[in-house]
Amino acid sequence: MEMKQSMMMDREKEGGQKEKGEESSQENGRLMLADGGVAEKGDPKVNSGGGSGGVSNGFPTSTAQSPKEGAGGVPAGALRTLVVQQTSLDRPRETWSKKMDFLLSVIGYAVDLGNVWRFPYICYQNGGGAFLLPYMLMAVFGGVPLFYMELALGQFHRSGCISIWKTSSAPIFKGRRGEGRGGEGIGFAICIIALYIAFYYNTIMAWALYYLLASFRPTLPWTTCSNPWNTVNCLRYLSTDSNVTWTNTSTSPAEEFYTRQVLQVHMSPGLHQLGSVSWQLALCLLFIFTIVYFSIWKGVKTSGKVVWVTATFPYLVLLVLLVRGATLPGAWRGVVFYLKPDWGKLLSTTVWIDAAAQIFFSLGPGFGVLLAFASYNPFHNNCYKDALMTSSVNCLTSFLSGFVIFTVLGYMAEMRKIGVENVAKDAGPSLLFIIYAEAIANMPAATFFAIIFFLMIIMLGLDSTFAGLEGVITAMLDEFPQLLSRRREWFVLGLVCVCYLGALSTLTYGGAFVVKLFEEYATGPAVITVVFLEVIAVSWFYGTSRFCADVHMMLGFSPGLFWKVCWVAICPIFLLFIIVSFLAFPPEVKLFDYVYPPWTTVLGYCIGVSSFICVPAYMVYHLLTTKGTFKQRLLKGITPVPSGPHSDIIITHAV
Repeated sequence: MEMKQSMMMDREKEGGQKEKGEESSQENGRLMLADGGVAEKGDPKVNSGGGSGGVSNGFPTSTAQSPKEGAGGVPAGALRTLVVQQTSLDRPRETWSKKMDFLLSVIGYAVDLGNVWRFPYICYQNGGGAFLLPYMLMAVFGGVPLFYMELALGQFHRSGCISIWKTSSAPIFKGRRGEGRGGEGIGFAICIIALYIAFYYNTIMAWALYYLLASFRPTLPWTTCSNPWNTVNCLRYLSTDSNVTWTNTSTSPAEEFYTRQVLQVHMSPGLHQLGSVSWQLALCLLFIFTIVYFSIWKGVKTSGKVVWVTATFPYLVLLVLLVRGATLPGAWRGVVFYLKPDWGKLLSTTVWIDAAAQIFFSLGPGFGVLLAFASYNPFHNNCYKDALMTSSVNCLTSFLSGFVIFTVLGYMAEMRKIGVENVAKDAGPSLLFIIYAEAIANMPAATFFAIIFFLMIIMLGLDSTFAGLEGVITAMLDEFPQLLSRRREWFVLGLVCVCYLGALSTLTYGGAFVVKLFEEYATGPAVITVVFLEVIAVSWFYGTSRFCADVHMMLGFSPGLFWKVCWVAICPIFLLFIIVSFLAFPPEVKLFDYVYPPWTTVLGYCIGVSSFICVPAYMVYHLLTTKGTFKQRLLKGITPVPSGPHSDIIITHAV
């Protein structure tokens, strides 16, 4: 609630005004001077009494000695304006039950399916061990600073990705029309992107659930060519029949199970004719969303408990698979292929583009999740240490996943008598559902390893889904508290239903084509653009000095020069580099034998633009509706104004 009160304090009436000053200031957390100075409650220099020069709730009325008349300063008895600003420290808000709930939730969000399938592929494709150099540089100078910034923003303002812009940026970024609800802006763009992700990301978990259920059969169905869905081209790679010859038209039973039984992609000619919805996948996805709903419907109190299982179980499985993979024949071939450095590739721009994109999407700033999770922290929680720890765990998990994947790929290469590069030619879901699934099927105790592997895939996906939807829920509840705060369960149910209905197109026979389209266009460029605007709004318009003062108030120390330089210059350049690279080298989208026609590129860009178009639209709206000359309107639009959760009290005091 925003409140402002002006009080005149004369030297003769100071005692009488003391009570009034105390009443209006006792709820607030710090004192803002008109010249930008800050005085915090509890400062040992604060005059605790109610005499001259002091405010009775423990704030000084001045941080400097009063200027004396005739000394070239303000004459004695002049008025000085102080602003007592309420912090979110005093606002009632749900918090995490334990610190570990928060840490596991952030780790579970950051460590997702991309860590398992994308990083190993990107690493070996871009120089193996040499790729770790650009990857670490991009992490230190780009990914981690953005990660830290979002955690600090969310914790200080204690708001979701919509309401937070009322206080942390200029009006032109806020997305609010005066004091009215609604409008557009960065926060709404983030929510739309989160919905797009929910439309396709959970479908991958539905595929994994299908595999998990199939793993309980006496014989794994992707190990033989005698099933109804198999074709005459089906041939086992590891067949012991000497009369069997592998040709260019041959397909493995694992590939046919994935494409012809699970996806049934052969029933669709392309995006122009998706076909019917697969009822098996529809039921699998319904089960996934049911788990999601009952995990997040009560807030972080419940989801914080669920992540103790969903965030830790994947690490247990990764360790088991790593030990098993290391004991397989040929495992060393995969490890050497994974880590052997090709330093010459560092001269390629593509390597640096892939490193920047990988660390950005791995840590996950810009999706509203870090803002939401941090907003439930205690105000003085050390988010700096949290940012360093969780981002380090994320990067190490990606590196560990590479060993898990490539020990098995080395084993497959050894069994087939071919090079590892001929095995590791697929990225994305195919790496998990075809190559790794086939490798597991040829191990001893194949059923056991198949069950824990696909259960791990589901767990990795669930964590990210919990986080993505919680970001939207927190944002909407903070923006519309009167309407939604007492109806959280119903709102979450409606949101989950919308996500399920939006995902139906990905459950059709051509659903895999839709998933690929969304993955390439709907989220990547959009979220990078949104984060670029976010870091500009915070570091350039809100100001690094003000932001660092906020961090100092929470943690007791200010971010160092390194962080300031990263936020002001390096991070914007880092993000702009990715955006320009994407526009200059758009991805060539292909899935199986289907090459996406040119019109799908236009469709993909339209989907991507639709999510963040509200940001420039509101900028234009603000410039057109604000009074004054164009210069005045522009200056007013880029100048932050105090509002939102930090209620200001202006105190005019005689000095």
